[in-house]
Amino acid sequence: MPADNTAQSDPANTAQSDVEAAATAEMEEAERRSGWRTIRKVSPYLWPDDKPWVKRRVVIALLMLILAKVITVGTPFLYKAAVDLLAGDSTNPAWILGAGAVGVTVAYGVARLLYVGFQQLRDAVFAKVGQHALRLLALETFQHMHALSMRYHITRKTGGLSRIIERGVKGVDFLLRFMLFSIGPLILELALTGIILALVFDINYLLVLAVTIALYIWFTFK
Repeated sequence: MPADNTAQSDPANTAQSDVEAAATAEMEEAERRSGWRTIRKVSPYLWPDDKPWVKRRVVIALLMLILAKVITVGTPFLYKAAVDLLAGDSTNPAWILGAGAVGVTVAYGVARLLYVGFQQLRDAVFAKVGQHALRLLALETFQHMHALSMRYHITRKTGGLSRIIERGVKGVDFLLRFMLFSIGPLILELALTGIILALVFDINYLLVLAVTIALYIWFTFK
């Protein structure tokens, strides 16, 4: 009899597990759709048609970011040149090799400073754009909140709504910076790195890099 009860309960447990798995998959799909809706909602704040100054600042910030990425990818070559000057075989006097190595090392340090400088300039240029977008979003949220019915406000705590709005505005600030300064620049840096690997080493290194990144993305979004 116990064996029969176990056999009868197994299909029920399997059905319950299938229902839970389907519900989890549905929730994950809903979260992804909600994320894309949020991105579509906030993206116009980065490129408004009626505010050309916002577009100019976004373009300048992107140029600063591209320069910083190019410097990041090219900086190791300066370090390589300094090491090659010290370790390579040459008929030049030692002081010439030393001066060349010191010069390349200084250029390496200058490149690192330029990278940090372009990053700071990017943040300074984009700060006004970000604050403008957050102000508009907070204003729209405030107006929408006041357009709600009295019943809604009676059943809600004012302090709780203020905290929700504050957290939402901070989240949008992170989302704007992530959209502009993370996704595209990461793709650019990977492309530059792949080109360098293909030119300096061999196409096989580029293939290994591409497969590794593809597997990482697949496991991340799986």
